[in-house]
Amino acid sequence: MMQVSGVIVCLSYILGLLLTAVPGGGAGIFGLGIVGAVFFRRVYRNWWLSSQRQKATGATKTLANSWQNTPDPRVWIVAGLVGLLATFYFQWRLPQPEVKDISKFVVDGNKSRQEQLVIVRGEVASHPRMTRSQKGQFWLKVTQLDEVKNEQGQVPKKGVSGKLYVTVPILQATGLYSGQQIQVTGVLYKPKAASNPGGFDFQKYLQQEGTFAGLAGQQVSVVDEERPWGWWQVREIIVRSQVRFLGVPEGPLVSAMVLGSKAVDLPYDVRDLFVKAGLAHALAASGFQTSLILGVILQLTKRAKKVTQISLGSLGLITFLCLTGFQPAVLRAVIMGFAALVGLALERRIQQLGSLLLAATILLVVNPLWIWDLGFQLSFLATLGLITTVSPITKRLDWIPPLLAGAIAVPLAATIWTLPLQLFTFGVVPTYSLPLNIISTPLISLISLGGMVSALASLILPSAGSTLASFLYYPTHWLIQLVDFFGGLPGNAVVVGSIATWQMLTIYSLIILSWLIKWWQKRWFLAGFISIVVVLIPFWHSATNLLRITLLATRTEPVVVVQIRGNNTLINSGDEGTGRFTVVPFLQQQGINKIDWAIASKFPGNESDGWLNILQNINIKNFYHAVNSLDNELETQIIQKELQNRQGSYQPLTIKQAVEVGSTMVEVINDQLPILKLQIFDQTWLFVGRIQGQEIAELLKTGDLSPPQVLWCPPESLLDLVVALKPQVAIAPSGDLDAKTLFALDKVQTQIFLTGRDGAIQWTPEGNFETFMQSTENQSSFF
Repeated sequence: MMQVSGVIVCLSYILGLLLTAVPGGGAGIFGLGIVGAVFFRRVYRNWWLSSQRQKATGATKTLANSWQNTPDPRVWIVAGLVGLLATFYFQWRLPQPEVKDISKFVVDGNKSRQEQLVIVRGEVASHPRMTRSQKGQFWLKVTQLDEVKNEQGQVPKKGVSGKLYVTVPILQATGLYSGQQIQVTGVLYKPKAASNPGGFDFQKYLQQEGTFAGLAGQQVSVVDEERPWGWWQVREIIVRSQVRFLGVPEGPLVSAMVLGSKAVDLPYDVRDLFVKAGLAHALAASGFQTSLILGVILQLTKRAKKVTQISLGSLGLITFLCLTGFQPAVLRAVIMGFAALVGLALERRIQQLGSLLLAATILLVVNPLWIWDLGFQLSFLATLGLITTVSPITKRLDWIPPLLAGAIAVPLAATIWTLPLQLFTFGVVPTYSLPLNIISTPLISLISLGGMVSALASLILPSAGSTLASFLYYPTHWLIQLVDFFGGLPGNAVVVGSIATWQMLTIYSLIILSWLIKWWQKRWFLAGFISIVVVLIPFWHSATNLLRITLLATRTEPVVVVQIRGNNTLINSGDEGTGRFTVVPFLQQQGINKIDWAIASKFPGNESDGWLNILQNINIKNFYHAVNSLDNELETQIIQKELQNRQGSYQPLTIKQAVEVGSTMVEVINDQLPILKLQIFDQTWLFVGRIQGQEIAELLKTGDLSPPQVLWCPPESLLDLVVALKPQVAIAPSGDLDAKTLFALDKVQTQIFLTGRDGAIQWTPEGNFETFMQSTENQSSFF
């Protein structure tokens, strides 16, 4: 009875945290508790009457069994109250900046046109890592804001608190370590929320870490040269030893498979390769490593006393946790590992489901914000799949050798339980993930085991660790080649778009029914068919009926996606970062597998193109390139080669050549400013580069400029162009405008949008313009 009651209370606590995504969710779960109490009170009473009849006939054994499995109705009231309190506890634990938090001293970048140059002093809180932009990144616990020049030119010093997300040139980060006292000169800024659908929410990411400001560092000065001991030194010895003879990327990959990718600077191209192929779990320190550690220790000490086994097993788990860092997935695995050791001590079989639920509850009590951590969610779902689904799948595969059946069942079970969440978050399915997992399992096991032996040896004698690691070169190299081969196969990923919350919950309901209910267990194929229909029907309906133009929020040039009944047009790509972090995530969220027509017209200020990154993720059938003096010939050649490999066509686009792409007419009016015209649904969109008032008058005379319905231009040209062309809607890539410009624009009948403030702008044939920021505020979303 106590076990059943504990399960109910723990599940209610977790459900209460999940319902923080829904307004009034706490009250809802408390109401469910009351309903459960009323319902089970009647059941409880019926069981009591039945027990009296059984007692009269002497059926005491049946009575005891029935009574043991009957939950007390009061448990449901307690569970509902716990769920309600969980929602308040979550809100209470949400990070909030303190009175002296350094974010309070950040000048609003929209109101100040000058950068806020400061000198910040504090303690390095993490080992520096390399970012995609080849900069060093670390967390800094700040204690003092040494210099902030105010309007009077004074230089006040202030005591501050909080934590900063710091990026510095990579050479400046070399040699820094956790616990070191430093001062950093740089520019303070506040992180921005996601401004495009599917985009990365930097603000939310920092808030989850209890950080509310960032520092773009320029110069680092060490205040304290003393090197305090830390686990980072042990990690450094292991990584350096394994990289010594293995080289790059094999060495960092072995270290990542032992310590986790968050503890090792694994090259991003290798990391992306594994993620894209559906093998990201191989780089995450979690259950596989802890099971391996415990298994090896217990096997080596099987003749020793139980106290020795438990002590060495506990030491191994704690050491592994300290080396990898206190990540949710690792903590979950370590707690379950300790549960196994407790079972060994008590000589009792530990229920894995119970230990998983207990681990989840403990971790969410320690930090309730982890409920929305994707790594936490995927780790628990994958483990739940291994516990509940591996055995049924293995039984159904009894016609093949047991070893092969196990190799298929493990990745398949994990995939079944994690795929709905992946579709909800990313909208992409790695096509060859299952066969790749089956084939790569022996290599991953060998490399992980060998890497752990090498790591242990390197702590005793670094040269011995390097020698042992060298034997892993060929298995690691073969693994990289295998992943690269599967990642390069045609159709390596299917983009279905991010599914809605109701779709995800429907699929998980079907999975749970197939796990718990015998009727559904026998008809698992029906549950699978319904799940596929739930995903594909809305996707098909949207693809065949959607009519929408989306202008993404970018900094240098307009990036437009036109979706017309399954035909997709992309105009411009932005720079490399925009292509990777804005365009590709948006296309994947929308379920766009291919671009039928792409138009490239480079705008000033855009130093690089994002086309190559887009091509590596989404196929382009027809590529039209408006060549101008800003183009990089090498980039153009690489794009042409990539198009040829993917059987796409490349065509240069000349000035004033109107190209019909589906239902859209595109014309490059001028390649110097440039000026690009888009004609769609009897509406003209005009995209204009930086232009002066005199040039506007000349272009109006020549007819190169004509009044459009929608205008896009840089903020410095906005006023002149709006006054001259009088469009219905004007859009500028800015967060704010000066008071003089705003006052002048109030006098014209033009609706103004600023993508820096409003986010992406979407238009539908109904004639309505909707901003991404507005739609996000109107919808409830997860933390």
